Amino acid sequence: MSKIITFFCLLCFSGVFAQSKAIISGNIKSSENENLIGASISFTAKDFQNFSSTDAFGNFSVSVPLGHIKIKVSQAGYLTKDFGVDLQKDTLLSIVLEKDISLLKEVVIENDKKNPVKNLSGGKLVFNVKELSAVPSILGATDILKILQLTPGVQNSGDANGYFYVRGGDPGHNAILYNNTPIYGMSHLLGIFPFYNADHIKDVEFDKSSSNAKYGGRLSSTTLLNSSKKLPSEFGIQGNVGILASQLTIVAPLSNKTGFYISGRKTYIDEIMGPILKSGSKNNDVQDMKYGFSDGNFTFLSQISKNNLFVVDAFASGDELKIKDGNLALRTSLKWSNFTVSPSLITTLSSKVSMSNAVYFSQYSNDLNMEQATIQFKVSSFVKDFGFTNSVRYSFKNIPFESGFQYAYHNLQPQKVNVENFTTINNNSQDIINANEAAVFTTAKPRIFENLTADLGLRINYYASGKDSYLHFQPRVVLNYMANEKYSFYASYNKQYQYLSLITTSSVGIPTDFWIASSNGIKPQSSDEFSIGSNQNITRNWSSSLGGFYRSMKNLLEYPYGITQFNEITTFKNDLYVGKGKAYGLEVMLKKSNGKFSGWLSYTLSWSDRNFDELNNGKTYFAKYDRRHNLSLVGMYDLNSKWNFGITQLFSSGNRFTMPTSWYFINNNPVKEYSGYNNAQMPNYIRTDLAVNYYFIRTAKKESALNFSIYNTFNIANPIYVVLDVEVNENKDKVVVTQKDKVLYRILPSVSWRFKF
Repeated sequence: MSKIITFFCLLCFSGVFAQSKAIISGNIKSSENENLIGASISFTAKDFQNFSSTDAFGNFSVSVPLGHIKIKVSQAGYLTKDFGVDLQKDTLLSIVLEKDISLLKEVVIENDKKNPVKNLSGGKLVFNVKELSAVPSILGATDILKILQLTPGVQNSGDANGYFYVRGGDPGHNAILYNNTPIYGMSHLLGIFPFYNADHIKDVEFDKSSSNAKYGGRLSSTTLLNSSKKLPSEFGIQGNVGILASQLTIVAPLSNKTGFYISGRKTYIDEIMGPILKSGSKNNDVQDMKYGFSDGNFTFLSQISKNNLFVVDAFASGDELKIKDGNLALRTSLKWSNFTVSPSLITTLSSKVSMSNAVYFSQYSNDLNMEQATIQFKVSSFVKDFGFTNSVRYSFKNIPFESGFQYAYHNLQPQKVNVENFTTINNNSQDIINANEAAVFTTAKPRIFENLTADLGLRINYYASGKDSYLHFQPRVVLNYMANEKYSFYASYNKQYQYLSLITTSSVGIPTDFWIASSNGIKPQSSDEFSIGSNQNITRNWSSSLGGFYRSMKNLLEYPYGITQFNEITTFKNDLYVGKGKAYGLEVMLKKSNGKFSGWLSYTLSWSDRNFDELNNGKTYFAKYDRRHNLSLVGMYDLNSKWNFGITQLFSSGNRFTMPTSWYFINNNPVKEYSGYNNAQMPNYIRTDLAVNYYFIRTAKKESALNFSIYNTFNIANPIYVVLDVEVNENKDKVVVTQKDKVLYRILPSVSWRFKF
């Protein structure tokens, strides 16, 4: 440990010994006081030139020679700023960029200002949600989770599933933070509708490795959804009206120091699809099938003093699916909901020190109720979090640091089962789990050499539930080498532990999946990940990235039962299988950011396997979402000020599943045998989506546009699971097995009107 501490200190302070150079660091903001992410900065002197860019907080730091330095700062959508500095010692700068007024002209929006996806250090990506409106989606509104699935290292989960899989991990290995508050539910109607209202979210930061020590608790990725922290200066309305759902966002100033953003969405799919399904039923057995969702976002901002910004963020969503089948005497109701609220205070203590404090509450619950004849069946679960987060950003020896403390109290009901009929009542419930989790973290971004920087972090977690307690050290290291303005390279290592785990009970990700916490002998999951990569600026408009990763995972959990387990059980420890896994692969991305045409091409070649003593005779097998090839193409084309077009093309190898390899008879009953676990593969997943936007009005402050979208344009059948029909021939000496692919939906067209004024 002493060697590690010594190495850490040497890295942090190595730049101090360079006497002929000094460090220029600082922050870049917009005139609206928002941190600008990915802004480009060039430093030029005699026989010297260096380049840098701002991080997720708008900060930068670079070592340059003493003397006169010319600095140029540029960012898409803002006026370029040029100035000089006579550098005699380490210097801290605060730079403000003004909006490019050419963007405010009527009708015309400059085509060379696009940059919807930005590459940050360590393979991170930042999405400008506004610039992604041309990407096709069912409702004509940006679908953030589906856009993530179009990037390298991320696999779509197929139709009828709102999950996504990152670098060989499981769906529960991904953290989604809405303004730093954890969200546990992930989808509307099996992922068909966008889960997050993109009009309320300003930008999205996606880290495939969770390399920032500020965030923890998941083995795989971290997705940050950030709403605007800009005080509204004038009243505004924007929204989207479609044939299946509509949404509305209102921006309102209450005073020159106070304002709010409020958004809401509602579907009316019942009124349109319900009569169609009912009329299409031959015997009218499906008397009623109803589905509805609604959600809302709220952000309140108050500049209570010059250095203090008070913010309240809230998010709520609710879904309900009802089915009534007269032929089966069946009534089913499935409800799931999310609710989060988080007040926070952002304080600027000095030009070098700022602090953020927040408390939050997050809840996810689901309830399944079924009635058939005289039997009533109920399954429910919930997870509740009460938390506090603190972070302080400061600079020491011109090295940016961020440190803080976090605490969360977890309250979970993994699964509560109740079965009743006229004569008996059977209650089968898992105990409510309470757990406490605390963490301290620190990150540093030193410049080791002229072209070599580091993102260093250490997270120390303490977790306790019942008699179980754990203390874990989680180091994070990212090294960034900038060879010149065109080529940069990175290498990283991340150690992760996960204490709350998602247990999936179906192949299509229905909301009966539930969360459990490490307790009663269930150990936390852990992961070690190594990655390397490079970014290349090919031309002004074209860039590319190439990377590879290797991840090993321990204490992975597998639940071999369906929605419920009716056997006599005592604890989940008796029913959960514990194993290990590994994943590795290659990721490629080619991106065009400017001009009439923009978009990207991503490809992932990856392997993911698992090893559980109880499965496959203890032999290693392919994970369910081991999909060898994943290819995504995203294209957006501005024909003129009135028309733009979007296309997405997806190709993925099929999911793995287990299929019998032989059948035989015992007492005239067919018996099946298996050669291995996950020994078969679904057909390749292929989908083409198209979108067209026609703008009646298109300015910075006003917009009116019609959106036409087609999901799965070529009507390709992508099955969500396979059913085997087993029949015996007339001589009763041979079993005939027929494979039937079950498809939820094929081509889905939609029309919507998007407006802003």
